[in-house]
Amino acid sequence: MDDIQNITQGMHELKFGEMAGSFPQEIIQEILIRLPVKSLIKSTSVCKTWRSMIINPRFIRTHVSPAVQFANQNDIHLLLHRVSGLQMTTFFGQTVMYKNFQLLPGRKHNSYIRVVGICDGLFCLADDMFRYCYNFFIWNPAIRKLVTIPWPNVRFDTHAGYDASIGFGFDAMTNNYKVVRVVTLLDQRGTPTLAEVYSLATGTWTSLGCVSPTCLTDGRASSVFFNGVLHWPVFCKTNGDLYYFILTFHLGKEVFRKMPMPKIIKWKFDLGMQLSVSDNRKSIALFTMDNRFEDSFLEIWVMKEYGIKESWTKLITLGPEGPERLLPRALWFRKSGEVLVLLTDKSRQELVSLDLESKQASSYSTRVMQSLTKRKNRFVVP
Repeated sequence: MDDIQNITQGMHELKFGEMAGSFPQEIIQEILIRLPVKSLIKSTSVCKTWRSMIINPRFIRTHVSPAVQFANQNDIHLLLHRVSGLQMTTFFGQTVMYKNFQLLPGRKHNSYIRVVGICDGLFCLADDMFRYCYNFFIWNPAIRKLVTIPWPNVRFDTHAGYDASIGFGFDAMTNNYKVVRVVTLLDQRGTPTLAEVYSLATGTWTSLGCVSPTCLTDGRASSVFFNGVLHWPVFCKTNGDLYYFILTFHLGKEVFRKMPMPKIIKWKFDLGMQLSVSDNRKSIALFTMDNRFEDSFLEIWVMKEYGIKESWTKLITLGPEGPERLLPRALWFRKSGEVLVLLTDKSRQELVSLDLESKQASSYSTRVMQSLTKRKNRFVVP
């Protein structure tokens, strides 16, 4: 790597016209692809040709792939939690590292910025919690670069009240990152759910019209990006009955599809849902959570064969016990197969990693471990 950086430093000292005759374009690209991000940023100022090459989505995708593979091998996970500044929490196995970031200095936004999705090290952020706001961002923490997304087309001032679910992922067919917004209007009965897509390449929103299959979105539900497809938990009303299914959107084909949920899951007002990539990274998982403090629970389901409704399998049911009655909320599957679970009550939170085979939980802090030791049989297995 030092040799490559030395070569690049030498290139900066040459006039590009003189260098171009000595180094084929393919060689230059191979050298640049192996540079760290900070060196790449400096390289964009060498000449227009280099800049065009480096900011090309195909080059970016190729450059980040080794980093993504490295992250997967070391079980690195990122979580942005309550944001007033920005705190990024990184998990290396059982080690936790914290790093603070200053986002949008001097600008006003909500007290909370949520993570819409993470793809190839890019974060899609939104400040749409608790109020109608339209500030969306694509953020690269490695180089601390932020792209502010323009306001979407469907807003309170244009369509009145609504519920919106958002997804973020990479379109491999066009080498482009996209943000998809699915919006259910609240004050117009019978109005179809609408959708729009933002393209990072063009910097614009495009209306996709009405979503088919017909569905209603829940603003509390988050999406998951898997195998080029975005997934949202949604529900539909048929003959007066409400039922759940998973709405999918292929980023390349820009087509919506319907994927079934386990039949046993019935509609409930207090039932929260979250999707995740499965433990083996070959399918998706579903976390269902009853949000009532009186009788809360968490169920973890995995679709063993992607797209096959009969392959849904319930792995575990978690329920609170003891006087503190901490509520379990699943965050995601780790590469190890464990599930990161946030235990909460009205005043505090505890983070644990749950081994589904041994039914044992390990803590990310001494305080959490001591708390778990005092409360045995916290996890109720079906």
